[in-house]
Amino acid sequence: MCVGGTPEAETGAAVTAEGLGVRGSHGWAFRGADIAADSGALIAIEGPSGSGRTSLLLTLTGRMRPTEGHGVVGSFRVPQQMARIRRISALAHVPGVIELDPVLTVTEHLRERALLRRRFADSPRGLLRPRRERAAASRAGIDAALTAAGLDLDTLPKGPRTAVRDLERLEALRLSIALALIARPRLLAVDDADMKLSDAERERAWALLREIAEGGTTVLAVCSQAPADAVVVRTARKSPAEQSQESQKADADASATPAGHEAGHEAGHEAGHEAGHEAGHDENEKGAADALAETRRA
Repeated sequence: MCVGGTPEAETGAAVTAEGLGVRGSHGWAFRGADIAADSGALIAIEGPSGSGRTSLLLTLTGRMRPTEGHGVVGSFRVPQQMARIRRISALAHVPGVIELDPVLTVTEHLRERALLRRRFADSPRGLLRPRRERAAASRAGIDAALTAAGLDLDTLPKGPRTAVRDLERLEALRLSIALALIARPRLLAVDDADMKLSDAERERAWALLREIAEGGTTVLAVCSQAPADAVVVRTARKSPAEQSQESQKADADASATPAGHEAGHEAGHEAGHEAGHEAGHDENEKGAADALAETRRA
C-alpha cells in the first residue's frame, strides 16, 4: 500500500510507453523509449548525463509533453491526460524543477510541504475538519513519509533544525523522497538517484527505493547504473550527425502526413519545434526551465 493509505493511493501506477520521444530545436532529447512496468515496479532510467534521462522522467510524470509516441500511467494516457498524471505523481530531487533550499532547515521543508498539501490537495470536506484534527493528520502524514524514506531526524547533526546545507548527500536524498511522499503519490520520480554516492551509499539508496516500490508505490529513478532487479529503460547520447539525420527524417514524415492523421500528437505540426521542449546536448536547459513552469502551473 502506498504511503498514507488513502483510497486514491492504494496502488502504484503501472507504466507503459511505446516510442516516446521529445525533440527540441537542437535535436532529440531522447527517442524510441519503450516501457512495460507493473504497479509497484522499480523503474530505472539508465544512461549518461545529457542523454535525455531527466526529460524522459518529466514526460512520464506529466510535466513534459512528448513529440512522438504514446503511453499510459495508471489509467491516464500520454500525452492526452498529462494533468491527471501530474496529480498522481510526485517529484523528488529534480534539479531545475524541484530542489531543496540549502538555507532552510529540515523541519521548515517538512512544514512547508505539509502546508501546501493541506492548501491545495485536501478535499473540500477535509478543509472543514477541525483544526486540531487536520494538524494531527498532517503530523501523521509527515511521520509516515519520514519512516518510508528512512530519515531519522534525531540522527541529524542538529536534529530537525539541521539546515539542508549540513546534510550528507544520502540524507538530502532521503529528505527529498520524504517530501515527495507527503503527497501520497502512486508514482514517485527521483532524478540522479545514484549521483555522488559511494558504493555503500548507492546500495542503501537502491534498497530504500526498492522498499518503497515493494510497499506499493511505483518508483521511477534516473541513474548512471541500474540495479539488476529493476525494469530498465536505457537512454544514449546520439552524435550530432545522427540527430541531424533523425531530424530530417522526422521533418519529411511530418510533411508527408495529412493533418487529420495526427491525432496521436496533440501538438501537431508545431510539436517538434516548441520552445518549451528544448532538448540539446546539455540535457535540455531550456526544457528544464519550461518543465519548471509547467510544474508550478500544476
